[in-house]
Amino acid sequence: MAMNDSVNILNSAYLAVEYIDSFLPDNPLQQPFKNAWNYMLDNYTKFQIATWGSLIVHEVSYFLLCVPGFIFQFIPYMQKYKIQQDKPETWEKQWKCFKTLLFNHFFIQLPLICGTYYFTEYFHIPYGWEEMPRWYVLVAQCFGCAVIEDAWHYFLHRLLHHKRIYKYIHKVHHEFVSPFGMQAEYAHPLETLILGAGFFIGIVVFCNHMVLLWAWVICRLMETIDVHSGYDVPLNPLHLVPFYAGARFHDFHHMNFIGNYASTFTWWDRLFGTDSQFIAYQEKEKKKQYITKKAN
Repeated sequence: MAMNDSVNILNSAYLAVEYIDSFLPDNPLQQPFKNAWNYMLDNYTKFQIATWGSLIVHEVSYFLLCVPGFIFQFIPYMQKYKIQQDKPETWEKQWKCFKTLLFNHFFIQLPLICGTYYFTEYFHIPYGWEEMPRWYVLVAQCFGCAVIEDAWHYFLHRLLHHKRIYKYIHKVHHEFVSPFGMQAEYAHPLETLILGAGFFIGIVVFCNHMVLLWAWVICRLMETIDVHSGYDVPLNPLHLVPFYAGARFHDFHHMNFIGNYASTFTWWDRLFGTDSQFIAYQEKEKKKQYITKKAN
C-alpha cells in the first residue's frame, strides 16, 4: 500500500510539472541544441561520444567554472567576499595545483571515463534525441544523484579524516588551508577513486540517457568548484537549492580540518553533530561583527 501511495504521489507530481511546463514559453536554445546533438550522433561513434565527448565535457566545464574565482583575485572589489581574507591565492600554489590536476584528470579519471561506453552498452542506455528526458526529469535525476553522492561523500570523507589514514591520503587535499576553485579536484589519486566512486552510484541508479551523465558532471563540478572557491558571493543561484552547504560551510572545513564533512548538503553534519564547531564559529563571528559595528 505504501509503495502504491508513493508511486501515485510521484505520478501526480510529474503530471503537475508537465502541466506547468505546457504554459512556459519555448526554449530558444532547444532547436540549436537539438541540431548540435543530432550532428554529433551522425558524425561520431558511440564510443567516441562516450569517451572523448565525456572527457571534453569534464575538462571544458571544470576550467570554465574555475574562471570567475580565478578572476576575483585580481578585482579589489571582490576581496570583501573572500572568506579567508588573510590568505590570498599565490601563483606558486595555483601552478602546483594545475599540474596535479592534469595528472589526475588524464591518468586517473580518463581510464575511468573509458569505461563509460561499455556501461551504456551493457545497460542499453540510449543516446538518441527522441529518448532524451525532459528538462524537469533531468533536474530531478541530478538532484537524486547529488543526494546519493552527498551521503557517500560524508561517510567516506569522514573516514579519510581518521588519524590512522589521514596523513597518507586526504592530507594532500588539505594542503591548501584557504581553498580556491581549481583546487576542488586536487587530491591524492586514491582519494580521487574513493570519493569519486560516489559520483557513479547515482548514474547507475538513475541513468536512462547519455545526457544525464554529462548533466550530472556539470552539476557536480559546479557545486564542488563553488564550495572550494573561497568566496561567498551574494545572489549565488546555488543558494536556492534546499539545504545547500555553500562556500562558507566547506571553507571552514579546510580552515578547521574537523567537521563539515558533507559535499553538498548540510543534513548529515547536522544529524551527527559534526557541524557543532562551525555553528560555534559562526556565533563567535556574529558577536565580533556586532561589537565592531557598535564601536563604530
